[in-house]
Amino acid sequence: MTALDRVSLTIPKGTFTAVMGPSGSGKSTLLQCTAGLDRPTSGAVMLGDTDLTKLSETKLTLLRRGRIGFVFQAFNLLPSLTAEQNVALPLRLAGRRPKRSTVLGVLEQVGLRERAGHRPSEMSGGQQQRVALARAIVTRPEVLFGDEPTGALDSQTSREVLALLRGMVDRGQTVIMVTHDPVAASYADRVLFLADGQVHDELHAPSAEQVASRMTRLSVVPC
Repeated sequence: MTALDRVSLTIPKGTFTAVMGPSGSGKSTLLQCTAGLDRPTSGAVMLGDTDLTKLSETKLTLLRRGRIGFVFQAFNLLPSLTAEQNVALPLRLAGRRPKRSTVLGVLEQVGLRERAGHRPSEMSGGQQQRVALARAIVTRPEVLFGDEPTGALDSQTSREVLALLRGMVDRGQTVIMVTHDPVAASYADRVLFLADGQVHDELHAPSAEQVASRMTRLSVVPC
């Protein structure tokens, strides 16, 4: 079975792209290939001038640590560490000594500087996801990938996190997000619709209603 079939696309720098599609359409595979987590059996994945498919596992790991950020539905925070320590972790893993001012500055960017000394169990789900977002951007990644980043949040908290992502894009960050939520997708500049491993449609500057309508049509695309 082919997960992705002759998919060719360009994600412009400093844009917000949402990826949607029915279950099994290839959304997660596309995200994992573009983020360097999986290797495609053919083709190339370019991050700037770097072809991720040509890198060794060691070089790919180093690239992901320095040039790519991840935010998932599960917050994946270490429960024994404070928010500040969780955010500093990617820098430590990269062999860099994190400056406290840098870490606190990123926490301030997501509105949680005053929670720097709190552990995950002392924070709400929305606050934990914002810490996860701060952790993802502390290395100043070229691309931030989100896999259903608001899937575990209530609607109000989800909008707050999406507004943070939108604000980062408006300041030059590149974001690629897989989502099933038309409201979440409406925060993006472009929505790509996948079906059967191919890009079947796209929308620019979408509304939630337009996204929902396209998804309804996509669900009846013949195999």
